[in-house]
Amino acid sequence: MSYPSSVPAPDAEHHLVDVPGGRVHLVAQGSGPLVLLVHGFPESWYSWRHQLPAIAAAGFRAVAIDVRGYGRSSKPREVDAYRMLNHVADNVGVVRALGERTAVIVGHDWGASIAANSALLRPGVFTAVALLSVPYTPRNGFRPSDAFARIGGGEEFYVRYFQEPGRAEAEIETDVRAWLAGFYAALSAGTMPPPGAADPHFVPAGGKLSDRFPSGRLPSWLTPDDLDFYANEFERTGLTGALNRYRNVDRDWEDLAAWDGAPITQPSLFAGGALDASTTWLADAIKAYPDTLPGLVSSHILDGCGHWIQQERADEVNRLLIDWLREVS
Repeated sequence: MSYPSSVPAPDAEHHLVDVPGGRVHLVAQGSGPLVLLVHGFPESWYSWRHQLPAIAAAGFRAVAIDVRGYGRSSKPREVDAYRMLNHVADNVGVVRALGERTAVIVGHDWGASIAANSALLRPGVFTAVALLSVPYTPRNGFRPSDAFARIGGGEEFYVRYFQEPGRAEAEIETDVRAWLAGFYAALSAGTMPPPGAADPHFVPAGGKLSDRFPSGRLPSWLTPDDLDFYANEFERTGLTGALNRYRNVDRDWEDLAAWDGAPITQPSLFAGGALDASTTWLADAIKAYPDTLPGLVSSHILDGCGHWIQQERADEVNRLLIDWLREVS
């Protein structure tokens, strides 16, 4: 397989490791304390291409995985195979397969939620956690599907739109590259719709999610080669495995009932973009960090930054992560 020139240095190694639920593809670089990097939707290990060499150069073993359903990792057929408990088990399995007992875990987007729950459920394995773009929100008394149904008025919130198997796939897989380009641009500083424009997180009545995407210009952080890499991965695998994460939100709510309202006590970091809807919509969750993340070391809102924080502002995020890693390790 060929990779764009921005891929990590030649000493990065690709591996397939066995975990109890199947196999996980990962890319590893460097040596030292293990740092596990978990991507979000719709991305891959490649979203950490700027962090792998930087974290490795700082004296750590940086490992970016393809989350189950993505890339060369296992893609179970059953929708409920993508529940949060299985993602946590995959992460524990990766740590064990690499011959380690503990790791620091870093996640972005859905990967932030997976990282947070990995730290919450397996604190003896994951000794510190960094969350990018999506704040930690403990499980609460509201069933997620009920909450999503009330959002948007006459329009449909994107998470609800993703619930029915095959529906979003029919939109995306018609032209994967164009859909990804629009989705990335819609949530990026410089290409997202201006304030007051129709929100790309909502599907207009009778329409598609992509009806709200900007067109014709890639965000500055995404080269045509980068987009080709992502598109080639999803054209090969399809989007069902990735979308099945969204289709388990109610199962997660049921599975995690014993952790309702539970804090994460390990040392933690949060960084989000000031222009990211995840940061603005969940501002109350960030304000609650003294209670929900009592081990918080630092929290950062990056001015002028959108959702794809570790790609949009790679150098700045690298500095934040490495400073934090040195402090917690």
